[in-house]
Amino acid sequence: MTRVAAIIPARGGSKQVPRKNLSRVGGVPLIVRAVRAAAAADGVDVVVVTTDDDEIAAVSAAAGAHVVRRPAELSGDTASSESALLHALDALEGEQMPVDLVVFVQATSPFIPSEGISEAIELVRSGRCDSVFSAHETYGFLWARSEDGAAVAVNHDAAHRPRRQDREPHHLETGAFYAFTADGFRRAGHRFFGRIGIVEVPEWTAVEIDDAQHLAVASAVAGLVSGSEAIDVRAVVTDFDGVHTDDTALVDSEGREFVRVSREDGMGVSLLRRAGIPMLILSTETNPVVRARAEKLRVPVLQGIDDKQAALADWAAENGIALTDIAYLGNDVNDVSAMRSVGWPVAVADAHPMVRSEARVVLRAAGGQGAVRELIERVLQVDRPR
Repeated sequence: MTRVAAIIPARGGSKQVPRKNLSRVGGVPLIVRAVRAAAAADGVDVVVVTTDDDEIAAVSAAAGAHVVRRPAELSGDTASSESALLHALDALEGEQMPVDLVVFVQATSPFIPSEGISEAIELVRSGRCDSVFSAHETYGFLWARSEDGAAVAVNHDAAHRPRRQDREPHHLETGAFYAFTADGFRRAGHRFFGRIGIVEVPEWTAVEIDDAQHLAVASAVAGLVSGSEAIDVRAVVTDFDGVHTDDTALVDSEGREFVRVSREDGMGVSLLRRAGIPMLILSTETNPVVRARAEKLRVPVLQGIDDKQAALADWAAENGIALTDIAYLGNDVNDVSAMRSVGWPVAVADAHPMVRSEARVVLRAAGGQGAVRELIERVLQVDRPR
């Protein structure tokens, strides 16, 4: 049997983005995203995080990774990834966990495709390749600068500009993952050796976080690339204004407010209740409209809440539900603290940009237009014991 270990180097130090490996993209720390992507791949027997940092070690272990503590001399700015991998392999052997095939995964790539890792493992395990790497097709015209500063064509003839369909593509390495035999890696001392193969991945997965700008781009698109995956949680918590409503209100001459809600949201809440999954509405304002809608939905509501994160934590503790097992649906900046505390931060389609950047999922529906129903349907996609 071939034992496959996905190894993720994640040191605590970082110059461009402080504490980079713990930075959140789509509401999830980068190191956790990497652990989850590797664990979801077919063929991976163990996910290993090698780190010098206590917090990274704790977060990785909580995500299900086996942690190898890396010495300081292999954790500085000049230490190579190869040195960290070799140390991890030696440590695993010392723990009676010998490895035959290595998948080197980089946490700085937030959108690692698990199916790509699966393909890489199969290419190496079958003997078709000794080492492989992830890359995407590119038809770009590459240029370099000569010593005198002049531009020099690299992968094309500058005098001839063929159409895209008349050109052969090149492949640009994404840096997300590599796979290779452990013995071959030890002999070569680096990740490329023998017959080298390419696992072609979508270009959008190629985002690699080296600085704050990259992190901002990844955060902006994270919620949009979540697809329609099921949301596996034990409870759903939502804001009210801008989530159950379209964030507008009609006010009559006596100051009474009227809001517009979605009947399909109401049906979704009914389905959630039948499934036995608890729900809570958290609202900053105290308003009879909120109370009336909550009573109609038969959902508990907490109003006049200034600190939503604290109120959510108290409610979760009272109900014996881990925050990581909760989906929180929000739309505006006062929802951010609560979103950061849960396992599934979710934003409505028309949410504030800051909220969208914190969301693990951005829904297709806007507030008051079926967003609650959309979230609930994704929660109910999960097969649960009856």
